[in-house]
Amino acid sequence: MTSIADFTARSIDGQDVDLSRYEGEVVLVVNTASQCGFTPQYEGLQALHDRFKDHGFTVLGFPCDQFGNQEPGSDEEIAGFCQKNFGVDFPLFSKIEVNGDDAHPLYRWLRSQKGGLLGDKIKWNFTKFLVGKDGQVVDRYAPTTKPEKLTGDIEKALAS
Repeated sequence: MTSIADFTARSIDGQDVDLSRYEGEVVLVVNTASQCGFTPQYEGLQALHDRFKDHGFTVLGFPCDQFGNQEPGSDEEIAGFCQKNFGVDFPLFSKIEVNGDDAHPLYRWLRSQKGGLLGDKIKWNFTKFLVGKDGQVVDRYAPTTKPEKLTGDIEKALAS
């Protein structure tokens, strides 16, 4: 696997999505959770999506329950929560694992491209990966990095 376009993922409403549909776009991939101290970042992620979606950018949210059981709901409950509380309309995917033997192949690849403080492991919810138009990982951001801090990097990736 050499690009985000090589992967598929199941949408939160159960459809298989070929991530090649995002080829030529800048994508921010985020593992999310509804009951985390970082959950309010959904608001900032939606703001980024709204600001740049007409310029070839999208946010892809991947709910994950591997960190403190902070995403215990069903896909339907997660989608409803995100829409009701944060107006999320960027693509959300079915709940996945991001670390370990059962990690989604996309996350195995993302981790191998850009390690973090814990080597290639995901540290916590709301770890972010910026993927350029060429499908390659541009950078990785810690859960504590607020979405609005990514604006300059997103603009740079869109311009390249």
